Amino acid sequence: MKLSTPKLQGWLADYIRVLRMARKPTREEFKMVAKVSLVGIAIIGFIGFLIYLLMVELPKMLG
Repeated sequence: MKLSTPKLQGWLADYIRVLRMARKPTREEFKMVAKVSLVGIAIIGFIGFLIYLLMVELPKMLG
């Protein structure tokens, strides 16, 4: 896949525009993102644990 020069320049201009608009999050924004991420990881872990129980432990109890 070869990018033409105008296409590459357009992509680079978009990339630079996004970087200029980006800013460091405030402490409160960072805390909120960290809390939401932690809750999401915990939910996924709990779902994985439930699947483990259903696939491994339940057959032992029934068998």
